Amino acid sequence: MSRTSPPRGAEGGRRPRPCIVPPYMVEAMARCDDRAIRDGAIAALGHCAAGRAFGSDLPALLATPSPAERRHRLVYDACGKDRLPGTLVRTEGEPEVADTAVDEAYEHAGDTCDFFHAVCGRNSLNDRGMALISSVHVGEPAGRDRFQPMSNAFWNGSQMADGEGDGTLFRSFTRALDVAAHELTHGVQAFTSNLVSLRQSEAIHEHFADVFGVLVRQWRRRETAVEASWLVGADVLVSAETRQVIRDLEHPGTASADHPLLGSEPQPGHMKRLCEGPAGAGGVHLNSGIPNRAFVIAAR
Repeated sequence: MSRTSPPRGAEGGRRPRPCIVPPYMVEAMARCDDRAIRDGAIAALGHCAAGRAFGSDLPALLATPSPAERRHRLVYDACGKDRLPGTLVRTEGEPEVADTAVDEAYEHAGDTCDFFHAVCGRNSLNDRGMALISSVHVGEPAGRDRFQPMSNAFWNGSQMADGEGDGTLFRSFTRALDVAAHELTHGVQAFTSNLVSLRQSEAIHEHFADVFGVLVRQWRRRETAVEASWLVGADVLVSAETRQVIRDLEHPGTASADHPLLGSEPQPGHMKRLCEGPAGAGGVHLNSGIPNRAFVIAAR
């Protein structure tokens, strides 16, 4: 069976971060002519890579217990900085607030928790009712004591974090239910699997997160596998063009095709094009496209 190496620069040769926007997209942004986007991407590539990677490997002991051992949401405002969680602004059962991002994070965490309970018989991420913590308006360092909006979302081992985007490429990441469900599924896997963050093991980890992210959205909208979209991140990209998404589970390698700032997605969709080598810990964010496509074919 033939193998291919990731495109030059894809995955960056560093350990992949648990973020919804993959490293190969961030690297493409770091090479663009738009200074604001370029500087933001460079900051993202260098900021807290070790901290986030460490956080994703922490044991499940980080779970924050729920007072009643059932769905319990806590939403914080990071106020544009990277210190998590931030200021608590909404808790379980409280009414909507005057911040759309807060309410979106609250609702999407609830939808994800409800899906795992109704469909999988699971009580929150750890099956023991752990609290669902989300931080919105998370920023990236842009110099000494300066921050800029983060154009990404991630799970750090104990909570969800959302940036509000740069306004040119990305809008607030709280807009997308599939993004929230993807990241929270990383939390579920921390309690259910022993997948290591390397090569095909981590690619399967990303695959499960992608699949459940889309399934939660389909479940919430009451869509069938045939009629539903298998695109990830369509709600957070500013571009309204059909193919401008973060990932396409059905057709890997077609998302953001020839985008002037994001480049073309290099994901393979078949084992014949499996990416191997040191880059990106063995093509983690690339090879997840192979099981993603297999799942869509099986589901339909």
